[in-house]
Amino acid sequence: MEKFNNITEKDSGYIYNIYSKKPLFVEKAIGTYIYDDQGNKYLDFLSGIAVNALGNRHKVVVEAIENQLSKYLHVSNFFFQSPQILLAEKLIAITGLSKVYFSNSGTESTEAAIKLTRAWANPKKKNTIIALKGAFHGRSYGALSLMEQDSYKKNMYPFLDNCKIVDSNDNIEKIINEDTAVVFFEVIQGEGGIRTIPSAFLQSLLKLKAKYDFLIVIDEIQTGIGRTGKYFAYENFDIKPDIILSAKALGGGLPLGAIICSEKVSSVWQYGQHGTTFGGNPLACAAGLAVLNYIDDKFLSEVTKKGVYLSLKLGELRLKNNLIEEVRGMGLMVGIKLNEIPAANVVESLFHNKVLVCKSSDNVVRILPPLNVSYEEINIFLEKLEKVLNEI
Repeated sequence: MEKFNNITEKDSGYIYNIYSKKPLFVEKAIGTYIYDDQGNKYLDFLSGIAVNALGNRHKVVVEAIENQLSKYLHVSNFFFQSPQILLAEKLIAITGLSKVYFSNSGTESTEAAIKLTRAWANPKKKNTIIALKGAFHGRSYGALSLMEQDSYKKNMYPFLDNCKIVDSNDNIEKIINEDTAVVFFEVIQGEGGIRTIPSAFLQSLLKLKAKYDFLIVIDEIQTGIGRTGKYFAYENFDIKPDIILSAKALGGGLPLGAIICSEKVSSVWQYGQHGTTFGGNPLACAAGLAVLNYIDDKFLSEVTKKGVYLSLKLGELRLKNNLIEEVRGMGLMVGIKLNEIPAANVVESLFHNKVLVCKSSDNVVRILPPLNVSYEEINIFLEKLEKVLNEI
Protein backbone atom coordinates (compact mmCIF):
# COMPACT_ATOMS: atom_id res chain seq x y z
CA MET A 1 0.00 0.00 0.00
CA GLU A 2 1.23 3.48 -0.86
CA LYS A 3 2.67 5.29 2.15
CA PHE A 4 1.72 8.72 0.74
CA ASN A 5 -1.38 9.75 -1.19
CA ASN A 6 0.03 12.44 -3.53
CA ILE A 7 3.18 14.13 -4.76
CA THR A 8 3.08 16.82 -2.06
CA GLU A 9 3.02 14.19 0.67
CA LYS A 10 5.84 12.31 -1.04
CA ASP A 11 7.92 15.48 -1.19
CA SER A 12 7.53 16.17 2.52
CA GLY A 13 7.81 12.49 3.34
CA TYR A 14 11.01 11.73 1.46
CA ILE A 15 12.86 15.06 1.15
CA TYR A 16 14.37 16.87 4.14
CA ASN A 17 11.98 19.73 4.82
CA ILE A 18 14.35 22.72 4.81
CA TYR A 19 12.79 24.73 1.96
CA SER A 20 9.60 26.74 2.00
CA LYS A 21 8.07 25.58 -1.28
CA LYS A 22 5.33 27.19 -3.32
CA PRO A 23 2.54 24.95 -4.65
CA LEU A 24 3.97 25.00 -8.16
CA PHE A 25 4.62 21.62 -9.75
CA VAL A 26 7.02 22.43 -12.56
CA GLU A 27 6.19 20.73 -15.85
CA LYS A 28 8.53 22.69 -18.12
CA ALA A 29 10.30 26.05 -18.42
CA ILE A 30 11.29 28.08 -21.45
CA GLY A 31 12.75 31.59 -21.60
CA THR A 32 11.20 33.83 -18.95
CA TYR A 33 8.30 31.49 -18.15
CA ILE A 34 7.72 28.41 -16.01
CA TYR A 35 4.71 26.14 -16.66
CA ASP A 36 3.05 23.95 -14.05
CA ASP A 37 1.35 20.57 -14.47
CA GLN A 38 -2.02 22.31 -14.90
CA GLY A 39 -0.84 24.42 -17.83
CA ASN A 40 -0.52 27.63 -15.82
CA LYS A 41 2.17 30.06 -17.00
CA TYR A 42 4.34 31.96 -14.48
CA LEU A 43 6.51 34.96 -15.29
CA ASP A 44 9.90 34.06 -13.83
CA PHE A 45 11.57 37.11 -12.28
CA LEU A 46 13.63 34.86 -10.00
CA SER A 47 15.75 33.06 -12.63
CA GLY A 48 16.51 30.16 -10.33
CA ILE A 49 17.91 32.75 -7.87
CA ALA A 50 20.09 34.48 -10.49
CA VAL A 51 21.19 31.22 -12.13
CA ASN A 52 19.42 31.35 -15.51
CA ALA A 53 21.10 34.40 -17.02
CA LEU A 54 19.57 33.73 -20.44
CA GLY A 55 16.36 32.24 -19.09
CA ASN A 56 15.46 28.58 -19.30
CA ARG A 57 16.67 26.39 -22.16
CA HIS A 58 18.18 29.13 -24.28
CA LYS A 59 19.17 27.81 -27.68
CA VAL A 60 22.92 28.45 -27.32
CA VAL A 61 23.03 26.72 -23.93
CA VAL A 62 21.04 23.69 -25.08
CA GLU A 63 23.22 23.33 -28.20
CA ALA A 64 26.42 23.53 -26.13
CA ILE A 65 25.12 20.88 -23.70
CA GLU A 66 24.01 18.57 -26.51
CA ASN A 67 27.35 18.96 -28.27
CA GLN A 68 29.30 18.12 -25.12
CA LEU A 69 26.87 15.34 -24.25
CA SER A 70 27.81 13.61 -27.49
CA LYS A 71 31.49 13.57 -26.45
CA TYR A 72 31.83 12.78 -22.73
CA LEU A 73 30.33 13.65 -19.34
CA HIS A 74 32.90 13.03 -16.61
CA VAL A 75 36.49 11.89 -16.94
CA SER A 76 38.06 13.38 -13.73
CA ASN A 77 40.44 16.29 -13.26
CA PHE A 78 43.43 14.05 -13.95
CA PHE A 79 43.02 14.79 -17.67
CA PHE A 80 43.00 17.86 -19.94
CA GLN A 81 39.49 18.93 -20.92
CA SER A 82 38.72 21.54 -23.56
CA PRO A 83 35.52 22.96 -21.94
CA GLN A 84 37.43 23.75 -18.72
CA ILE A 85 40.36 25.32 -20.51
CA LEU A 86 38.24 27.47 -22.83
CA LEU A 87 36.01 28.71 -20.00
CA ALA A 88 39.04 29.52 -17.83
CA GLU A 89 40.62 31.38 -20.77
CA LYS A 90 37.43 33.41 -21.18
CA LEU A 91 37.26 34.29 -17.47
CA ILE A 92 40.90 35.40 -17.45
CA ALA A 93 40.33 37.53 -20.57
CA ILE A 94 37.32 39.21 -18.92
CA THR A 95 38.92 39.86 -15.53
CA GLY A 96 42.60 40.30 -16.36
CA LEU A 97 43.46 37.98 -13.47
CA SER A 98 45.75 34.97 -13.54
CA LYS A 99 44.29 31.53 -12.69
CA VAL A 100 40.93 29.78 -12.27
CA TYR A 101 39.99 26.97 -9.90
CA PHE A 102 36.64 25.30 -10.67
CA SER A 103 34.29 24.10 -7.94
CA ASN A 104 30.67 22.93 -7.90
CA SER A 105 28.91 25.82 -6.16
CA GLY A 106 29.16 29.22 -4.54
CA THR A 107 29.68 27.73 -1.11
CA GLU A 108 32.57 25.62 -2.39
CA SER A 109 34.07 28.70 -4.02
CA THR A 110 33.95 30.45 -0.65
CA GLU A 111 35.62 27.48 1.04
CA ALA A 112 38.35 27.37 -1.58
CA ALA A 113 39.00 31.10 -1.15
CA ILE A 114 39.25 30.75 2.64
CA LYS A 115 41.78 27.94 2.27
CA LEU A 116 43.79 29.79 -0.36
CA THR A 117 43.93 33.03 1.63
CA ARG A 118 44.97 31.11 4.76
CA ALA A 119 47.73 29.41 2.79
CA TRP A 120 48.94 32.82 1.57
CA ALA A 121 48.63 34.51 4.97
CA ASN A 122 50.01 31.90 7.39
CA PRO A 123 53.69 32.32 6.40
CA LYS A 124 53.20 36.06 6.89
CA LYS A 125 51.73 35.53 10.40
CA LYS A 126 48.45 37.14 9.36
CA ASN A 127 45.45 35.52 11.04
CA THR A 128 42.29 37.64 10.85
CA ILE A 129 39.57 37.27 8.25
CA ILE A 130 37.22 40.25 8.02
CA ALA A 131 33.73 40.07 6.52
CA LEU A 132 30.66 42.30 6.50
CA LYS A 133 27.34 42.25 8.28
CA GLY A 134 24.44 41.41 5.97
CA ALA A 135 26.61 39.20 3.77
CA PHE A 136 25.72 35.76 2.49
CA HIS A 137 28.58 33.53 1.36
CA GLY A 138 27.10 30.03 1.63
CA ARG A 139 26.03 27.30 4.06
CA SER A 140 29.26 25.49 4.98
CA TYR A 141 31.17 26.12 8.21
CA GLY A 142 33.71 28.35 6.55
CA ALA A 143 31.07 30.41 4.75
CA LEU A 144 28.89 30.70 7.86
CA SER A 145 31.91 31.88 9.84
CA LEU A 146 31.89 34.97 7.61
CA MET A 147 28.23 35.75 8.39
CA GLU A 148 26.55 37.16 11.48
CA GLN A 149 22.92 36.03 10.94
CA ASP A 150 22.03 33.60 13.71
CA SER A 151 19.12 32.22 11.69
CA TYR A 152 21.68 30.43 9.49
CA LYS A 153 23.92 29.35 12.39
CA LYS A 154 21.59 28.48 15.26
CA ASN A 155 22.64 25.42 17.29
CA MET A 156 25.56 24.67 14.97
CA TYR A 157 28.38 26.46 16.80
CA PRO A 158 31.40 26.68 17.07
CA PHE A 159 32.59 28.17 13.79
CA LEU A 160 36.05 29.20 12.56
CA ASP A 161 38.30 31.27 14.81
CA ASN A 162 39.84 34.59 13.84
CA CYS A 163 36.84 35.81 11.83
CA LYS A 164 35.69 39.34 12.51
CA ILE A 165 32.37 40.59 11.12
CA VAL A 166 32.03 44.36 10.83
CA ASP A 167 29.56 46.92 9.50
CA SER A 168 30.45 48.53 6.16
CA ASN A 169 29.81 51.91 7.81
CA ASP A 170 32.29 51.23 10.63
CA ASN A 171 35.60 53.08 10.80
CA ILE A 172 37.65 50.20 9.42
CA GLU A 173 40.90 52.11 10.00
CA LYS A 174 40.45 51.11 13.65
CA ILE A 175 39.73 47.49 12.74
CA ILE A 176 42.18 46.52 9.99
CA ASN A 177 45.84 46.15 10.94
CA GLU A 178 48.97 44.12 10.22
CA ASP A 179 47.20 40.93 11.44
CA THR A 180 44.52 41.22 8.73
CA ALA A 181 44.83 38.43 6.18
CA VAL A 182 41.81 39.06 3.96
CA VAL A 183 38.58 41.04 3.60
CA PHE A 184 35.57 39.23 2.09
CA PHE A 185 32.58 41.19 0.78
CA GLU A 186 29.91 41.56 -1.90
CA VAL A 187 29.75 44.92 -3.68
CA ILE A 188 25.97 44.44 -3.70
CA GLN A 189 24.55 42.22 -0.98
CA GLY A 190 21.89 39.92 -2.42
CA GLU A 191 20.53 38.17 0.66
CA GLY A 192 21.37 41.30 2.64
CA GLY A 193 18.63 43.36 1.01
CA ILE A 194 20.22 44.43 -2.33
CA ARG A 195 22.48 46.82 -0.42
CA THR A 196 25.30 48.49 -2.35
CA ILE A 197 28.63 48.81 -0.56
CA PRO A 198 29.40 52.42 0.53
CA SER A 199 32.08 54.11 -1.59
CA ALA A 200 33.75 55.38 1.61
CA PHE A 201 34.32 51.75 2.67
CA LEU A 202 36.03 50.94 -0.64
CA GLN A 203 38.22 54.04 -0.52
CA SER A 204 39.37 53.28 3.02
CA LEU A 205 39.91 49.63 2.15
CA LEU A 206 42.27 50.44 -0.72
CA LYS A 207 44.34 52.80 1.44
CA LEU A 208 44.61 50.19 4.18
CA LYS A 209 45.52 47.45 1.69
CA ALA A 210 48.45 49.52 0.47
CA LYS A 211 49.56 49.93 4.08
CA TYR A 212 49.01 46.42 5.50
CA ASP A 213 49.15 44.11 2.43
CA PHE A 214 46.08 41.89 2.85
CA LEU A 215 43.91 40.19 0.22
CA ILE A 216 40.55 41.35 -1.12
CA VAL A 217 38.00 38.67 -1.99
CA ILE A 218 34.87 39.87 -3.78
CA ASP A 219 31.87 37.57 -3.78
CA GLU A 220 30.31 37.73 -7.26
CA ILE A 221 28.26 34.57 -6.86
CA GLN A 222 24.95 36.39 -7.36
CA THR A 223 26.14 39.63 -8.96
CA GLY A 224 28.41 38.16 -11.64
CA ILE A 225 27.98 37.06 -15.27
CA GLY A 226 26.29 40.27 -16.43
CA ARG A 227 23.71 40.74 -13.69
CA THR A 228 24.60 44.41 -13.03
CA GLY A 229 25.35 45.38 -16.63
CA LYS A 230 29.01 44.38 -16.33
CA TYR A 231 30.53 40.92 -16.46
CA PHE A 232 31.24 41.33 -12.74
CA ALA A 233 29.72 43.91 -10.42
CA TYR A 234 33.07 45.14 -9.05
CA GLU A 235 33.72 46.65 -12.49
CA ASN A 236 31.17 49.33 -11.55
CA PHE A 237 33.49 50.42 -8.72
CA ASP A 238 37.07 51.58 -8.42
CA ILE A 239 38.46 48.35 -7.01
CA LYS A 240 40.32 45.26 -8.17
CA PRO A 241 40.01 41.97 -6.25
CA ASP A 242 42.74 39.44 -5.55
CA ILE A 243 40.13 36.68 -5.73
CA ILE A 244 36.65 36.61 -7.29
CA LEU A 245 34.04 34.11 -6.11
CA SER A 246 31.74 32.95 -8.92
CA ALA A 247 28.89 30.44 -9.32
CA LYS A 248 25.13 30.58 -10.03
CA ALA A 249 24.91 31.92 -13.62
CA LEU A 250 28.46 30.75 -14.35
CA GLY A 251 27.25 27.24 -15.25
CA GLY A 252 24.48 28.28 -17.62
CA GLY A 253 21.91 26.51 -15.43
CA LEU A 254 24.14 23.61 -14.37
CA PRO A 255 26.09 23.39 -11.07
CA LEU A 256 29.43 25.18 -11.40
CA GLY A 257 31.52 27.49 -9.26
CA ALA A 258 34.95 29.04 -9.50
CA ILE A 259 37.50 31.24 -7.86
CA ILE A 260 39.39 33.54 -10.20
CA CYS A 261 42.77 34.49 -8.74
CA SER A 262 45.30 37.25 -9.25
CA GLU A 263 48.98 36.64 -9.87
CA LYS A 264 49.57 37.34 -6.17
CA VAL A 265 47.99 34.04 -5.13
CA SER A 266 48.34 32.05 -8.36
CA SER A 267 51.13 29.77 -7.12
CA VAL A 268 50.31 29.46 -3.40
CA TRP A 269 48.74 25.99 -3.60
CA GLN A 270 50.87 23.01 -4.50
CA TYR A 271 49.72 19.70 -6.03
CA GLY A 272 47.18 17.96 -3.82
CA GLN A 273 46.52 20.83 -1.41
CA HIS A 274 43.00 21.29 -2.73
CA GLY A 275 40.72 19.60 -5.21
CA THR A 276 37.29 18.28 -6.09
CA THR A 277 35.86 15.32 -7.97
CA PHE A 278 33.16 17.09 -9.93
CA GLY A 279 34.40 20.70 -10.04
CA GLY A 280 34.73 21.93 -13.62
CA ASN A 281 32.31 19.33 -14.94
CA PRO A 282 32.68 19.50 -18.75
CA LEU A 283 28.92 19.73 -19.36
CA ALA A 284 28.61 22.71 -16.98
CA CYS A 285 31.73 24.37 -18.41
CA ALA A 286 30.41 24.02 -21.96
CA ALA A 287 27.08 25.56 -20.92
CA GLY A 288 28.82 28.38 -19.05
CA LEU A 289 31.12 29.14 -21.96
CA ALA A 290 28.08 29.40 -24.26
CA VAL A 291 26.57 31.98 -21.91
CA LEU A 292 29.76 34.05 -21.70
CA ASN A 293 30.24 33.91 -25.47
CA TYR A 294 26.67 35.16 -25.91
CA ILE A 295 27.14 38.04 -23.48
CA ASP A 296 29.02 40.82 -25.25
CA ASP A 297 29.30 44.59 -24.73
CA LYS A 298 26.09 45.25 -26.68
CA PHE A 299 24.22 42.70 -24.57
CA LEU A 300 25.56 44.22 -21.34
CA SER A 301 24.55 47.69 -22.53
CA GLU A 302 21.01 46.37 -22.98
CA VAL A 303 21.07 44.91 -19.44
CA THR A 304 21.99 48.36 -18.15
CA LYS A 305 19.23 50.04 -20.16
CA LYS A 306 16.60 47.54 -19.04
CA GLY A 307 17.75 47.91 -15.44
CA VAL A 308 17.43 51.68 -15.64
CA TYR A 309 13.97 51.35 -17.19
CA LEU A 310 12.81 48.91 -14.49
CA SER A 311 14.17 51.07 -11.66
CA LEU A 312 12.71 54.28 -13.11
CA LYS A 313 9.28 52.68 -13.46
CA LEU A 314 9.49 51.35 -9.91
CA GLY A 315 10.45 54.85 -8.79
CA GLU A 316 7.31 56.20 -10.49
CA LEU A 317 5.24 53.53 -8.76
CA ARG A 318 6.82 54.52 -5.43
CA LEU A 319 5.49 58.07 -5.89
CA LYS A 320 1.99 56.66 -6.35
CA ASN A 321 2.11 54.00 -3.63
CA ASN A 322 3.51 54.70 -0.18
CA LEU A 323 4.05 50.98 0.49
CA ILE A 324 7.34 51.29 -1.41
CA GLU A 325 10.00 52.93 0.73
CA GLU A 326 13.02 52.56 -1.54
CA VAL A 327 14.16 51.05 -4.85
CA ARG A 328 17.66 49.57 -4.72
CA GLY A 329 20.12 47.76 -6.94
CA MET A 330 21.95 47.92 -10.23
CA GLY A 331 21.26 46.49 -13.65
CA LEU A 332 18.77 43.64 -13.39
CA MET A 333 19.45 43.02 -9.71
CA VAL A 334 16.75 45.14 -8.11
CA GLY A 335 15.24 45.34 -4.64
CA ILE A 336 12.04 46.99 -3.43
CA LYS A 337 12.14 47.90 0.27
CA LEU A 338 8.61 48.03 1.66
CA ASN A 339 6.84 50.09 4.29
CA GLU A 340 4.30 48.69 6.75
CA ILE A 341 3.83 45.28 5.11
CA PRO A 342 6.15 42.24 5.04
CA ALA A 343 7.92 41.53 1.77
CA ALA A 344 6.68 37.94 2.07
CA ASN A 345 3.11 39.18 1.63
CA VAL A 346 3.96 40.81 -1.70
CA VAL A 347 5.93 37.77 -2.86
CA GLU A 348 2.93 35.56 -2.03
CA SER A 349 0.44 37.87 -3.75
CA LEU A 350 2.61 38.07 -6.88
CA PHE A 351 2.78 34.27 -6.90
CA HIS A 352 -1.03 34.11 -6.93
CA ASN A 353 -0.85 36.53 -9.88
CA LYS A 354 1.51 34.14 -11.71
CA VAL A 355 4.71 36.14 -11.08
CA LEU A 356 7.76 34.61 -9.38
CA VAL A 357 10.07 36.72 -7.18
CA CYS A 358 11.59 36.18 -3.74
CA LYS A 359 12.26 38.19 -0.62
CA SER A 360 15.52 39.33 0.88
CA SER A 361 16.43 40.59 4.32
CA ASP A 362 15.60 44.16 5.37
CA ASN A 363 12.03 43.58 4.13
CA VAL A 364 12.99 43.69 0.46
CA VAL A 365 11.32 42.09 -2.56
CA ARG A 366 14.15 40.80 -4.73
CA ILE A 367 13.79 40.99 -8.52
CA LEU A 368 16.15 38.90 -10.69
CA PRO A 369 14.74 38.44 -14.21
CA PRO A 370 16.72 36.75 -16.98
CA LEU A 371 19.18 39.22 -18.50
CA ASN A 372 17.52 38.90 -21.91
CA VAL A 373 14.08 39.75 -20.50
CA SER A 374 11.96 41.83 -22.88
CA TYR A 375 10.52 45.26 -22.16
CA GLU A 376 7.08 43.72 -22.66
CA GLU A 377 7.79 41.22 -19.88
CA ILE A 378 9.09 44.00 -17.63
CA ASN A 379 5.84 45.89 -18.22
CA ILE A 380 3.78 42.80 -17.37
CA PHE A 381 5.68 42.53 -14.10
CA LEU A 382 5.14 46.21 -13.33
CA GLU A 383 1.40 45.92 -14.00
CA LYS A 384 1.07 42.87 -11.75
CA LEU A 385 3.11 44.52 -9.00
CA GLU A 386 1.01 47.69 -9.09
CA LYS A 387 -2.16 45.60 -8.98
CA VAL A 388 -0.88 43.66 -5.95
CA LEU A 389 0.20 46.78 -4.07
CA ASN A 390 -3.10 48.52 -4.75
CA GLU A 391 -5.02 45.49 -3.49
CA ILE A 392 -2.95 45.37 -0.33
